[in-house]
Amino acid sequence: MKVISRNKDAFFNYHLIDKYDAGIQLFGWEVKSIRKGNVNIKSSFCSFKNNELFVSNIHINNYMNSSGDETRPRKLLLNKKELKKIKESIKVKRYTIIPTILKWSSKGYIKIEIALSKGKTKFDKREIIKKRDIDREMKKTIKNMGM
Repeated sequence: MKVISRNKDAFFNYHLIDKYDAGIQLFGWEVKSIRKGNVNIKSSFCSFKNNELFVSNIHINNYMNSSGDETRPRKLLLNKKELKKIKESIKVKRYTIIPTILKWSSKGYIKIEIALSKGKTKFDKREIIKKRDIDREMKKTIKNMGM
């Protein structure tokens, strides 16, 4: 599977608990624009409307002279069992649904990976930054010792 776009903020700001691969309903000009790489899922989110899951704020630039809403809500295609499980997790456990990766499937379809997630606290984020800095320093010292 080839990754088209990745939501790096989701990995930093949320604890990702459970992941699902979903199809996404797109117009032809949207697929062409995604093929060119003109897509951004950074500020996107998912919500339920009438027992269907929609993803909002995915920004897909207009392709050539096409006209359309670049950030319209797009329907996600999941099984009823998966939708029921996700909806229950949102109500009971207070999780949020965040799109993490937009990718091509092996059959040539565009898929979106969504994750049930819980927000991180400032303390958690600081710990991650601290751990990253320590790892960077260790790699630097190991590299300098090897020379």
